[in-house]
Amino acid sequence: MKLLSRAFASALTLALATPSLLTAAGNDWPRFLGPTGAAIVTESKVPLKWSDTENLLWKADMPGPGASSPIVLGDKVFITCWTGYGDKPGADDMRQLVRHLLCLNRADGKLLWDAKVPSAAAEDPFKGFITEHGYATHTPVTDGERVYVFFGKSGALAFDLQGKQLWQTSCGTSSGQRRWGSAASPIVHGNLLIVNANDESQTIFGLDKTTGKIVWKAEGDFGMAYGTPNILKRDGVDDLVIAVPQELWGMNPDTGKLRWYATHGLTGNVSPCLVPGGGDTVYVFGGFPATRSTAIKIGGKGDLGPKAILWDSSSSSYVPTPILKDGHLYVINDQGFALCIDARTGKDVYRERATMGSRGGGKPFYASPVLIGDKLICVSRRNGAFVLAAKPTYELLATNEFASDTTHFNGTPAISGDLLILRSNKAVYCVGMK
Repeated sequence: MKLLSRAFASALTLALATPSLLTAAGNDWPRFLGPTGAAIVTESKVPLKWSDTENLLWKADMPGPGASSPIVLGDKVFITCWTGYGDKPGADDMRQLVRHLLCLNRADGKLLWDAKVPSAAAEDPFKGFITEHGYATHTPVTDGERVYVFFGKSGALAFDLQGKQLWQTSCGTSSGQRRWGSAASPIVHGNLLIVNANDESQTIFGLDKTTGKIVWKAEGDFGMAYGTPNILKRDGVDDLVIAVPQELWGMNPDTGKLRWYATHGLTGNVSPCLVPGGGDTVYVFGGFPATRSTAIKIGGKGDLGPKAILWDSSSSSYVPTPILKDGHLYVINDQGFALCIDARTGKDVYRERATMGSRGGGKPFYASPVLIGDKLICVSRRNGAFVLAAKPTYELLATNEFASDTTHFNGTPAISGDLLILRSNKAVYCVGMK
């Protein structure tokens, strides 16, 4: 067990009931991977085809690049990006690094406000792997009253809906051994903002979302755990669940104390979020140098033991988080293969080459798929978006791209009503039926 036992600050008791994994197509997409962290809506009239000239309702240029995903609250779209360092040729002074939280009008993409946050600490240099995603990789989250962001070594921040900064709390300024930066997105649970600051301090924080004060912190030997945690309800109890290399942790979200853990075979680093299976099963993907996937029966107390591992497979995804639908797991992975895995057995149902790689090099997919009814939308980094049928037989329904934009599309799209909102390193796009 890696998590260190220690005395924590007194916990808040307000609980948040986890909604169903299936979500109707409302306007709000308040966090990474949507309302429940499953990236699923039951229905929406998002079109199957789009381009620069077809079903593009608006485009909003951004001041700089970013790999975070858009979120939506009512008539507002929130997205982060960065400027000043590494965003263009000649920008080589780290002291000029600024993060931006942008608020756009959902109806037409008009910029409503731009909250600028100067870097509060020296960052990992813009070289090597960090050039693949940059300094605005964490997706914001909203509780309907405020918008919260995590900017790595510059900490967690809260803003009101008019763009006024309310607080800023450091979550550490260290770096992992590889200096890759971090990517996990914050989530809201009751009166807490929960932040996975693995790279910055090997700590998960529970912050008072009103004041930014630290309510609890769980420190331990995380290794490289880049995934966003989730809240899962089991037997009427909320568990804060996160996958780290070689272990899955179930924690009390109100105190940060470990309730249970399971040992698994994913080594190196874990980037995808866990996939909730409903009931007492979760699916974990990732690992390095070899990627793997596993199904784990959760719950209980302490070490769940080897019986908790329901299956283990070499079919996996390095960054994108798969979708679970009707007993099957779907994803296009970092090697460009579209996978369908039987969620009961872990066996491949199909494995089809979707793309030969990303134009310009690098892994072809960072974005996770989103599911609309029976259709999967999988946004690649530089080869457009692939629309697949969510069924156990491979069927490519459409491939769409904005030919005028040759930058990376690293963020997972948001679904808001009948709109699909995507981001690249250059712009935010809103797709819908004209």
